[in-house]
Amino acid sequence: MEAMAQHPNSGNYRPLRVWTPVVLVALMIVARYFMDWFPELPAVWMVGSFVPALLGLLILAWWVLLSRATWLERIVGALGIVAVLAGVGALLHSSMQGPPFIVLTLPLTMAGFAIASVVVGKRLSFSRTWAALAISFLAGSFSLLLQNDGAKGDFSFGFDWRWNPSAEDKFLASRRGGQAEAAAGTRPTEDALGNPAWPGFRGPARAGIQSGAVIASDWNKQPPRELWRIRVGPAWSSFAVAGDFLFTQEQRGDYEAVVCYQADSGREVWAQEIQSRFFDALGGLGPRATPTIDEGYVYALAAEGWLIKLSGVDGEIKWKVDLKELTKQPPPMWGYAGSPLVHEGLVIVHAAGSGNRGLLGFDAETSEVRWSVPVDKDSYSSPHLATCFGEKLVCFLGNEGLSLFRPETGEKALFHEAKTMGYRALQPAILTGERILFTSEYGGASLIQVSRAEAGLTSTELWNSRGLKPDFNDFVVHEGYAYGFDGAIFACLDLATGERRWKDGRYGKGQVLLLRDSGLLLVVSEKGELVLLAANPQEHQELFKRQVLDGKTWNHPVVVRNRLYLRNAGEAACFELPTQ
Repeated sequence: MEAMAQHPNSGNYRPLRVWTPVVLVALMIVARYFMDWFPELPAVWMVGSFVPALLGLLILAWWVLLSRATWLERIVGALGIVAVLAGVGALLHSSMQGPPFIVLTLPLTMAGFAIASVVVGKRLSFSRTWAALAISFLAGSFSLLLQNDGAKGDFSFGFDWRWNPSAEDKFLASRRGGQAEAAAGTRPTEDALGNPAWPGFRGPARAGIQSGAVIASDWNKQPPRELWRIRVGPAWSSFAVAGDFLFTQEQRGDYEAVVCYQADSGREVWAQEIQSRFFDALGGLGPRATPTIDEGYVYALAAEGWLIKLSGVDGEIKWKVDLKELTKQPPPMWGYAGSPLVHEGLVIVHAAGSGNRGLLGFDAETSEVRWSVPVDKDSYSSPHLATCFGEKLVCFLGNEGLSLFRPETGEKALFHEAKTMGYRALQPAILTGERILFTSEYGGASLIQVSRAEAGLTSTELWNSRGLKPDFNDFVVHEGYAYGFDGAIFACLDLATGERRWKDGRYGKGQVLLLRDSGLLLVVSEKGELVLLAANPQEHQELFKRQVLDGKTWNHPVVVRNRLYLRNAGEAACFELPTQ
């Protein structure tokens, strides 16, 4: 009676039960901002990305079931939250749809509703419901100010103000400003194209190894010298190198392009475009694969599934095949990412189709399908050439395990079961003695021994280790040790035992290249730092570190002789490395 005297319009209103939303909002903050303190936890990125959204739904459940609000408030509040989310979602920048909505917009909206409910919870009138909905709308509307260029390796998004020009906008503007001028009178020669120094993804044998020129290790006294820097279209492609020319892929507006640049100047020589545009909110915009050079031709796989053969001299298209039409399947979640493998007149690609339309071998001359076999769809790895007992085999990694195929017919020679959660996006290491090392983010590293028996090839796992767990950032092997990323931290693994020798150096989801004859490791961090490490199994020995690229860098570095070629989704640069 006393409460009603003080609040004559209170009716059946009671103070809200607020301890529940306080706890849920606190857990949201912990999940989003403090889980990086525990990098060893499996799938820790999923906690920071999706748990806040789940807690937001629990806030809605609290409001409907446990808040002590009147039933009219509960109904209006629940419908109002749905309306706020739907309205904000409809007005978001296109790059903010999907995962960014789940990761940012939904938690912000629900946290705003919860905090407002706590603040006005003792107000005994319907106005508290309107106040909570108004604050939730303001909180969720913050997402309307943003755009997204994709997630980083820890699943944090690359948000920027909606009105700022994107990397693609800057690139297209630079072309209008004159950067697109072609290098006159220069074309790749058939001799150079016939003997490429870096024929495709991760170089010769797809091993990520530079050899030949011996690189000096004291970069503080003799730092790398920048020779040129240009803007490029968005892509996670790397470079293939033949003679004095670079070949890569990039997005140019509504077109994917295969582009040839001068290695000495960065000037464009030719570009061939096809209408295709792929974007996903996690991987971002543009192609994912790297071109392959073989016998004067360039083979490229676009993110939406166009497999193209071009003349390396002038970029003329010789043929193209639409994998989507061939497999009757849409592109994989993060686009077609496997770089083509070309071997003895066959172009082998992962088509990610159902049934036997998994791994396909095309005739390099005619584009006809010579064979097709089933493989795991959940893979973003590239076909990889291996040699076992003198026989050339195609190695492919999927989430179910490792397969070996005979390239002439597609006949399966071996399957080694090694299941992992999700997908694989890595290359194996083909070691001497018919041993193969492969890894995954969740399954760790496995070393297998391939043997020959009367019935064919067999395999035995020598060890499995949790000491090396890269995601899509590969590893290299040098003198009995594997060097690569354990999550976002660099590590060294002893191949004899599978034991980790050390783990140090936070370089995000970067990439590594072995300078074999120099005994050095060249690391490009996720945020664009150039790092030089000693290939030292005893300790993490950082010799040099400098910021060289602006923005997220997932692209693999390339070193030919003493020239370092780097790129990301916005720019490319060439550095001269000091030699001994």
